[in-house]
Amino acid sequence: MNEIEAQHDYSEELRVALEVAREAGAAILEFYQGPLTIEQKYSGDDREAVTQADRVANHLIVERLRRDFPGDGILAEESEDTSHRLDKRRVWMVDPLDGTNGFIDGNGDFAVQIGLAEAGVAVLGVVYEPLTGVLYRARRGSGTWLERPDQKPTQAHVSDETDLSSMRLAASRSHRSPRMDRVVRSLHVRDEVRRGSVGIKVGLIIEQQCDLYVHLSPRTKQWDTCAPEVILREAGGHLTDLFGQPLHYNLPEVQNRNGIVASNGLAHNTIITKLAPLLAEFGRLPT
Repeated sequence: MNEIEAQHDYSEELRVALEVAREAGAAILEFYQGPLTIEQKYSGDDREAVTQADRVANHLIVERLRRDFPGDGILAEESEDTSHRLDKRRVWMVDPLDGTNGFIDGNGDFAVQIGLAEAGVAVLGVVYEPLTGVLYRARRGSGTWLERPDQKPTQAHVSDETDLSSMRLAASRSHRSPRMDRVVRSLHVRDEVRRGSVGIKVGLIIEQQCDLYVHLSPRTKQWDTCAPEVILREAGGHLTDLFGQPLHYNLPEVQNRNGIVASNGLAHNTIITKLAPLLAEFGRLPT
């Protein structure tokens, strides 16, 4: 048992995260039929849409976490980030509405994501899809659990598929780049499911509807991956950067600049090995 596990089982943190995720989800759905106020936010060369639903959900979650865990740091997408969190051992990673474009488009691909990192490691996660009521939850050492409305929670586990050509890819809905087309051909993947939201795509792997997910872009943030990572890991899967290195949380740089690879774990090393020559050709080096 490592130091983190010996200290805490995170049951109270999970209880609070579940409650506030559902509260935030209910608040988000109040805006789903519109009208929406859509603004653009800028960070470096990034431009992203944000709505009043993002901001209301963000406020609900952050205020609850501040009240119940005043000693923890918080990194939330719609809150101003400061260096204060860098002095904290425990930091919540909050994406109040992952998949804002899906929310705006009305396709259902959006989720509330609440993760907790301790000493830079993801230890707790909740991913909640308000429209369907599907919820994934995990805390370190306790497995991953899937909840659906009017059903008992069930423990989830990834597939045992090892043949890349038989694997199904969780892919983004947005237009795919020529480089991503090269990756798909190199992996010999023949089937895919296109969805929005990092959490939802990782959920497809947890439910054995897909087996892998590759995100080449350096633009996902720590709040995009913290909750999905622990949920995938506790279901037997693996999530790293494109070079096979673990993600570290509560860093000054919030972007996952080395991209991400999520898989059922069994074929993860093979995927990383096949990606290596392509990344070199693309001029991608680990940062």
